[in-house]
Amino acid sequence: MSLLLPFWQRLLITIAAMLAASYLVGLAWQAMLSFPLPTYAAGAVGGLAALPVWDFMRRIRPSDK
Repeated sequence: MSLLLPFWQRLLITIAAMLAASYLVGLAWQAMLSFPLPTYAAGAVGGLAALPVWDFMRRIRPSDK
């Protein structure tokens, strides 16, 4: 049987990855350029980070214990 992670788990992990990527890129931008990252750019970074994370979450399976 081919079980996937439940939708809600994939969604929570993906949202956490989006927020983390957006935050870290915003911190790096601020440190390098001394002005805040525009919100639309932070959203784009988060959205682009979500794509491979969502695909990865669809490929992994829960462990059999």
